[in-house]
Amino acid sequence: MQIIEFTPGTLRFLERLPDAAPANGFIWIFVDRESLVEQAASVQTAAQTLGGSPVLDLHLKDLGNGDHPSRYDYTSVYDLIIFRRLATDAETGDASDTAAPANSALAAFQRIATRAVGFVVFDRLLITVHPAGCYSAKTFVQRYLQDAIHTEGLSAAARSRLPSSPADLMLRMLNLIVDSYLELRTGLSTELDRWQHELLAPRSREANWSALMAARLALHKLEDLCEGQNDAMMEWLDAQREQPAPWMAQAEQDTLLARARDVVEHIQRVLHHVHRMEQGAETAVQIHFSVLGHRTNEIMRVLTALTAVFLPLNFITGFFGMNFEFLPFIHSPPAMWMTFVLMAGIGIGVMLAFWRMRYISRVKR
Repeated sequence: MQIIEFTPGTLRFLERLPDAAPANGFIWIFVDRESLVEQAASVQTAAQTLGGSPVLDLHLKDLGNGDHPSRYDYTSVYDLIIFRRLATDAETGDASDTAAPANSALAAFQRIATRAVGFVVFDRLLITVHPAGCYSAKTFVQRYLQDAIHTEGLSAAARSRLPSSPADLMLRMLNLIVDSYLELRTGLSTELDRWQHELLAPRSREANWSALMAARLALHKLEDLCEGQNDAMMEWLDAQREQPAPWMAQAEQDTLLARARDVVEHIQRVLHHVHRMEQGAETAVQIHFSVLGHRTNEIMRVLTALTAVFLPLNFITGFFGMNFEFLPFIHSPPAMWMTFVLMAGIGIGVMLAFWRMRYISRVKR
């Protein structure tokens, strides 16, 4: 369990839990989910001492659940937000919730694997529960401590970047998490566009339908994730509008709401992009089958034309091939050449007639 104290102009690591929260600042405690059970007593002590209320056992259980979906809940003392972030490459090495198989042609969709991050927001205390080595916690620790060493003061630039409240720090971390989804859009779009071009190629004979199904499942999963995140943030935003913190100044409250709306807007952008990719995938499948139907029609048209050309020729050869003793021209020396010229003329005439009616034409590829 790591403890960081944010006060106006200063930021420092704490070796032990303070007796009370700072009057003009707040305490951030971040815990690895794997050690939450062992440190549950310390977390409850910190919540009672610094926040004024222990964390409910039900909420503590939710924080320890790595598969918990995004959600928002609250008590009269604190807010609970669980948000799912993208898993890192190291975490997806043995991921159990990866949407696409390792041998999938759409490799970028394998990145849609997530981990839950929990936030317990008090007035002067923020408790976060992360997977081990979570980049969201490391990023903010490095960002705020890059100009400070433990108890030394921050530079003026770093001081201006300090969050003003636990909710402010939570929103900044959520914004970082959502931005990772925005960055994922480019890779997903590129992979899906490449697959669509291969699927619709003129000489394409096979389509990787397993990759398509994996991509569709991944997009559905991402859509569900974004909808859960959007619902959680909208509920939290509505609660802040209806019951603003009495100790928070109006300017600070407006800034907080603006950050929350920005997070919601980013989530909705990701959700809109996912809907577009889903529609693109469905359209590509429909176009693929339309192309297959068109190719089949072209083949059947050529075969029908050839059959129509040889139908009168087969009739002539069948008529003169009958085993009757008396047939016209059967013993005439020029009859064979006359019949050959007649059959060639009929074949060429039928071909020209089909060409003029566009039953037979050259298809450009």
